Amino acid sequence: MKMRIHRGALAVAAVAALVVFPLFSGLALAADKHAGEALEHAKEAVTHGKAGHADVLVHHAEEALKHAGAADMKNPHVAEGVKHLKEAVEHGKAGHADVATKHAEEAVTHLSEVK
Repeated sequence: MKMRIHRGALAVAAVAALVVFPLFSGLALAADKHAGEALEHAKEAVTHGKAGHADVLVHHAEEALKHAGAADMKNPHVAEGVKHLKEAVEHGKAGHADVATKHAEEAVTHLSEVK
């Protein structure tokens, strides 16, 4: 009787591990994907900012912010990247492409450090 209970408990634990582990690793992969997307949009913001396209810089910085928000906000590099992306949006909307570009470059620097 005890043997049957132990086998049942072991089977339940094995099934739980098979379900829970992919769920958590899937969440980690999703955060990594969002951090990568945030980085790509931040790079696009820099490219357009250097060309003087403040409006397009704002678009990409806002997209980067969306993805960074879905990434791991506990990571200090993500948090610092978000801070600079917000500054880039603010300055870009004011038409200050040069200042917005500097903030987007800082965001790229920090988002590149996300592991």
